[in-house]
Amino acid sequence: MAAAIQFFRGVDETVVPDIRLTRSRDGRTGQATFVFEEPEALAPQSMGDITGMFMLDEEGEMVTREVKARFVNGKASALEATYTWKSTADFERFMRFAQRYADGHGLGFAGQGDESAEESQEDV
Repeated sequence: MAAAIQFFRGVDETVVPDIRLTRSRDGRTGQATFVFEEPEALAPQSMGDITGMFMLDEEGEMVTREVKARFVNGKASALEATYTWKSTADFERFMRFAQRYADGHGLGFAGQGDESAEESQEDV
């Protein structure tokens, strides 16, 4: 199973997000912020209300209910979702998903201050 992100169960989001991570000083807690510009989930023919973001891979599913739309001139143009972890094990699980998602979409990781960050779709 390839790693996928869904806003509607069974329908993979085709737009690849920009992902930014923040972690506490001790590394145990943190957040991943996903920004989807012009996602399929906002298309007029989409399936209804977005109740969360579902991250699926061979290990199972991770869910966040923190999903907000960004509006420009009264029209939804982007989705922003925040996934929060509260333990090192949760962070490691998220990173395994992120690596699978990146591999499946031809993306790379770039750390803070890494020159390749400008060329990357993700800053992790």
